[in-house]
Amino acid sequence: MSLIDELASCDAMRQAELIRLGELKPVEPTEAAIARAERFNPAINAIVTPLYDSARSQAASPSEGSLAGVPFLLKDLLASLANVRMTSGSRFSRDLVPDRDSDLVTRYKRAGLVILGKTNTPELGILPTTEPVLFGPTRNPWDTGRATGGSSGGSAAAVAAGIVPAAHANDGGGSIRIPASCCGLFGLKPTRARNPLGPGLGDMFDGLVAEHVVTRSVRDSAALLDATAGPAPGDPYWAPPAARPYIQEVGADPGRLKIAFTATAPGGKPVHSDCEYAVRDAAFICAVLGHEIEEDSPVLNFEKLNKAFMTIWSAGCAWTVDGMAHVTGQAATADSFEPGTWALYEMGKRRTAAEYMRAVQVLQSASRQVARFFERYDVWLTPTLAEPPLPLGSFDSPAEDPMRGMRRAAEFAPFTPLCNITGQPAMSVPLFWNRERLPIGSHFVGRFGDEATLFRLAAQLETARPWADKRPAITVES
Repeated sequence: MSLIDELASCDAMRQAELIRLGELKPVEPTEAAIARAERFNPAINAIVTPLYDSARSQAASPSEGSLAGVPFLLKDLLASLANVRMTSGSRFSRDLVPDRDSDLVTRYKRAGLVILGKTNTPELGILPTTEPVLFGPTRNPWDTGRATGGSSGGSAAAVAAGIVPAAHANDGGGSIRIPASCCGLFGLKPTRARNPLGPGLGDMFDGLVAEHVVTRSVRDSAALLDATAGPAPGDPYWAPPAARPYIQEVGADPGRLKIAFTATAPGGKPVHSDCEYAVRDAAFICAVLGHEIEEDSPVLNFEKLNKAFMTIWSAGCAWTVDGMAHVTGQAATADSFEPGTWALYEMGKRRTAAEYMRAVQVLQSASRQVARFFERYDVWLTPTLAEPPLPLGSFDSPAEDPMRGMRRAAEFAPFTPLCNITGQPAMSVPLFWNRERLPIGSHFVGRFGDEATLFRLAAQLETARPWADKRPAITVES
């Protein structure tokens, strides 16, 4: 096996360890990642802004951080890198170049990560697929005719393909967990405000949006959260401090957890039989591990909740577009955006301040109901998605029906947005592959502020049902 392929099987912590031990030159993981990117990216279209020369320079002078020398990718949304374009997947902002690093990127650099480039995202991160008009679709390494999920689909595809062991992602309605499920990865959305959004932002969409990563291993996710977690000066609020480093939770005994599970989508909508089987199988594994399992779920008015979520989501889109217009000095027009984005923007412009505040009240009321549910349970288990990875084009929104993609998104991902509403940590764990060899994640929700329990359980599941040896066979055109 070549060094390039050997490193693709190593997680971030192992690569960093090999560098510290002197068994790898600091530049070797970066050169291997670039080689794999040049080999596989034409087939999957995960990386849209390569930064290979600057990555080589950074790797040649590694820092002293805990993950020094490990190649890493940034999603092309929110995490700004000074003097590098940040398109947000939109033609409208294709030439926007931030003049400073975001707080999160500063922390990634402090950890010693080598930034290899920026990854594809749907326009403004709106849809649970990664098929922007600007860059074209990112293709799922498990089946290049299928979508990666979104909005962190470029990052997930790159990690699944073994280009990098971990990549930045963010999540406003499932955008870490959805592509993790579609691409066979571990994806944890941390507690609201666990990671900073500054210096430009305090929060987004009334706290719906969280930042973190997609990884292959549980321990990489924990180590990266240790590297980035904590408030930045001026943050409007922050998550409860962890009792100890998250990496110490990996392998720690979770005890006997009381886990509720459901295989039914909110509102009684259908769930694909593969997804139902996957979540019941996950519940069975948990029972075998000694946890107490009970079929249950919070009782919520999901029709009312979905309307409130869309009020904030559409208002957030309007705020984003108007903000980009202000920063770039351009006029926002319909022909500058994809039909679905513009329809959502117009919807948001019609919302009043009073409607927005009523929506916030609805979401906060639901959060209290869910918190009471977690007085009885340690963890809640659901499918991550209602369907396996879908064919590319499934979320297309034609001009004559511009909201079609949003309606399809609600069918595909009915489970994940609730944790953005409540701010709770949640993770998609790759425990099951169907007969078509497509990955299907299981979704575990923890109490607010309790990533520790999720990391303990995830590590236990990773040992009981290992997934590291499952690799997509990517077809590369000669």
